[in-house]
Amino acid sequence: MSVSRLRQTLLASILLGASSLASGDTAICYNCPPEWADWGTQLRLIEQQTGIRVPQDNKNSGQSLAQLVAEQNSPVADVVYYGVTFGIQAMEADVVAPYQPAHWDEIPEGLKDPDGHWFAIHSGTLGFMVNVDALDGASVPTSWDDLLKPEYRGMIGYLDPASAFVGYVGAVAVNLAKGGDLDDFSPAIDYFNALSDNAPIVPKQTSYARVLSGEIPILLDYDFNAYRARHGDGANVEFVIPTEGSVVVPYVMSLVKDGPQADNGREVLDFVLSDQGQAVWADAYLRPVRDSAISEQAREVFLPDSEYARAQTVDYDAMAAAQRQFSDRYLSEVR
Repeated sequence: MSVSRLRQTLLASILLGASSLASGDTAICYNCPPEWADWGTQLRLIEQQTGIRVPQDNKNSGQSLAQLVAEQNSPVADVVYYGVTFGIQAMEADVVAPYQPAHWDEIPEGLKDPDGHWFAIHSGTLGFMVNVDALDGASVPTSWDDLLKPEYRGMIGYLDPASAFVGYVGAVAVNLAKGGDLDDFSPAIDYFNALSDNAPIVPKQTSYARVLSGEIPILLDYDFNAYRARHGDGANVEFVIPTEGSVVVPYVMSLVKDGPQADNGREVLDFVLSDQGQAVWADAYLRPVRDSAISEQAREVFLPDSEYARAQTVDYDAMAAAQRQFSDRYLSEVR
């Protein structure tokens, strides 16, 4: 065989293999970043157990929804992971399809759309993820008011609440703590304007690594990321539920409407709710939606129940309905 012919054969083989991988052995998930909630381990396990490769994806919730809407006439993704309010918005935008995965009956009412357009896979409690070694001698903050003190200038980070779901959760949490409600976000707007005097860092993407490096000493984030940093990566990180209170929110997944690999997408959704899939969340210090998957070892790393008593659930439909108006206000009113 000539060198030219050999090259052609090899190229055809590579293209055939790539085509096979794309058409038969993949599922595209929007917003599955490996550093967030230990999606890295989950994606590896999905491939090992099902043979379906799910590429990493670093979108946030808002970017994922925007992409689904933009691609509505020619979908690219098969499944999507996002905060619950974005799941509700995606259903209203008609970009996700109903699917009731395995273990559907074990998902509590209120944590799933009755038809299966979205359903919770785990939840988190918002608080302060604090790199103690990066505080330059300052004490660990314990309250929302503490973050306004000058000793924390340049140390505080929060994800963009107009785009990232965890950023919006932070806004809801501080708003409720300061006496607001889901019809009035003025306390949150006032708080973020006051916080701007302390030169906060406001990234759009998950910033776990930046906390570990000390670049962002204090980040508004979930308990599971703080516990992972402390118990998984050995960092001197503490998690604080502010004294004025906070919120608990579920993260959900959906099957994308008319996704190109819908069968693979369904299999991925089945897997993340399986015993193995739920155990990944539990071992990453999340609260899996199937409570039976939490090991005693995982339970031991959480703060005491008395601390979690300060974190409340909310009306997630109302939270979703209020999100766009809050985002508009934040973009126009916060310095």
